[in-house]
Amino acid sequence: MTLAEKAYRAIRRDIIQGSLPPNIRLRLTDLRDRYGIGFSPLREALNRLQSQNFVTLEPLKGYTVAELLLSELKDATNTRILLESEALQRAITLGGDDWESEIVSTLQALKLQVERPFNGDKIWEVENRHHAFHRALLSASDSRISMEFFECLYSKTERYRIPILQGRTDRTTAEVKAEHASIADAVLNRDIDQSIKLLSAHYKRTEKLISQYVQTEKCAWAGKRSS
Repeated sequence: MTLAEKAYRAIRRDIIQGSLPPNIRLRLTDLRDRYGIGFSPLREALNRLQSQNFVTLEPLKGYTVAELLLSELKDATNTRILLESEALQRAITLGGDDWESEIVSTLQALKLQVERPFNGDKIWEVENRHHAFHRALLSASDSRISMEFFECLYSKTERYRIPILQGRTDRTTAEVKAEHASIADAVLNRDIDQSIKLLSAHYKRTEKLISQYVQTEKCAWAGKRSS
């Protein structure tokens, strides 16, 4: 792993989990002291994060952690539904035995991790397995561009979803298992309409849950500028 990649992952992770909150200035000297990485790799990492809208760059002011806006979450969610509905339809049509096996294995891995005792460090393993499952659903779509957009939009919504995982309860654990199992069942049964319906409902339910967290100020980033 290069120093730039190490810096990118570290800063991205701290932004997602809220250690670097929205609107905070990202001074290179502070980041150097925080991560023990030089200016050149840090600049490369920040440019990459800017391209993904994790940070913004203003003339004479430098880099700042981007705001979290419910309007952006809604836009990203609706775009995911449009993109992934088409990709999922293609995957169901084209997918073979290997694709089905990947869905089954990633679903089981997600369920096992969700059921384990939960703490701050486990958030990332849950998130990694959650990502693997959703990627597996679309992996047989035979569209490299669709998968690139999937990764981009998944990354955008990850910042909003992590606070939900940090406040996870037994109820949300049960919902995570049930929702993903239902989606997998519909996909493996090759029911295109039901698969798209369940996937769309899953994303809209997550959006609603995040909005409720913001409105009740359970999220660390809830505030006047979150809507």
